[in-house]
Amino acid sequence: MSVKFRKLALIGIGLIGSSIALAARRQGLAEVIAISTRKAETLEEARELGLGDLYTLDAAEAVRGADLVILCTPVGAYESVMRDITSALAPGAILSDVGSVKQHVVNVLAPLVPAGVSLIPGHPIAGTEHSGPSAGFAELFAGRWCVLTPGPEVDLAQVEKLVQFWEAMGSQVETMEASHHDMVLAITSHIPHLVAYNIVGTVADLEAATQSEVIKFSASGFRDFTRIAASDPVMWRDVFLTNRDAVLEMLGRFSEDLSVLQRAVRTGDGPALEAMFTRTRAIRRSIISAGQETAAADFGRPHEATPPPTAPVFVREHGGGDDA
Repeated sequence: MSVKFRKLALIGIGLIGSSIALAARRQGLAEVIAISTRKAETLEEARELGLGDLYTLDAAEAVRGADLVILCTPVGAYESVMRDITSALAPGAILSDVGSVKQHVVNVLAPLVPAGVSLIPGHPIAGTEHSGPSAGFAELFAGRWCVLTPGPEVDLAQVEKLVQFWEAMGSQVETMEASHHDMVLAITSHIPHLVAYNIVGTVADLEAATQSEVIKFSASGFRDFTRIAASDPVMWRDVFLTNRDAVLEMLGRFSEDLSVLQRAVRTGDGPALEAMFTRTRAIRRSIISAGQETAAADFGRPHEATPPPTAPVFVREHGGGDDA
């Protein structure tokens, strides 16, 4: 049987925060859901959507008495938020988050966590390109991975509570060290976003006539890049600034491999190109076999003869909060 918390406090209520609120409500995982944001208009939107029970602009008020607190703001705001709520955190509470960078979270939050509070950073690897309270839906985490990065000092019983919480919302849960998480996500999520931003940015710099033709005749590959590049700018700014070392390490490897491909194209080395493409095709097939993607034609995109999906398609895998 899944765990039930007395009070769940969500600080930030964008795509991830609102989806947690909806999923937790559906599964009966919290008696009371408290929501706090910095912006009055965002808080009012959450209220109109009925996402919680308590609404406040005061983060300390939201977490007071909560036995589960989840930070759902961009990671760059964590330190400021933590300084606001530290004195209000209750002994025995679990403090977690949804950011796609974890070592930075540990570095920033751990020194400020009061005695008796368990810091268990988290990252639900799920999302869409949409943001804001109205973007959330309860099924967002179904079949998706959620990574937890508790330190060795954290009570295993508290970790198990949080594992049960995410599993009840449909996630598969895995624990790992924060630094390892950041290296893995640098190549599976952060670098792809950086590449997408760069390619779409190149189009933005083209002459108007050429740019309009690129948009008009865009193929599925470019459309995928534009979808990724539509992700929340503030959140991704913070991701790259706070996971700088891992991103630069993986970006260096990517650049080296890109140089090899560039040389193969320049010299007309067909066998080298085919060998690379064969290796990468195998990676795609392994992702499908692992249940992390569809093998449907055109990547499962809806067409005129095909009714659209009832829930938003999973197109961005991050976990960072949208609202601040």
